[in-house]
Amino acid sequence: MPILIVLVLFVLAAIALIPLSIIQRYRMGTSRQRARGWLATINMVGLALSATLFLVSAAVTSIWVPDALTYTAAGLTAGCMLGITGLLLTRWEPTAGALYYTPNRLLVLGITLVVTARLLYGFWRGWQTWQAGATGASWMATAGVAGSMAAGAVVLGYYLAYWIGVRRRLRKSARSQRAGTAAKRF
Repeated sequence: MPILIVLVLFVLAAIALIPLSIIQRYRMGTSRQRARGWLATINMVGLALSATLFLVSAAVTSIWVPDALTYTAAGLTAGCMLGITGLLLTRWEPTAGALYYTPNRLLVLGITLVVTARLLYGFWRGWQTWQAGATGASWMATAGVAGSMAAGAVVLGYYLAYWIGVRRRLRKSARSQRAGTAAKRF
């Protein structure tokens, strides 16, 4: 019995901390950061793996939820386009020994609001569907699982494209610094 109480308290604490984590995500997402090659590579690989697993799970989910794979693929594509837009709107600051970048505040706010709105809508829609007893259709389909998967895919696509772009920009900056150093030697 005490384990059950601890588990329930843990779940309630996690739910209570969601608003704080969203605010922190926005603050970190809009701060000036140093581009680090190892971090960009880890993020790139991790997000590529996550996107692949997400598409596979969407394909399996489409057995029960119509259009889950279609919505997920569309969300991933839209997220990648947003990521490319984010790279174009990012402020880049090359210095002598490092590259710094500051993501666009409005775009990060937009992504954060999409996640927040979809999370709140999912809770509300799931509660309403469960209360109504959703006859004739899958509870998951009626609750809007496909839309939630699309919103998640937008975020995955955005960060995947963004970190690929950060890595490419970092390599380009390093090449130009090496070329500048070699030119100074002569």
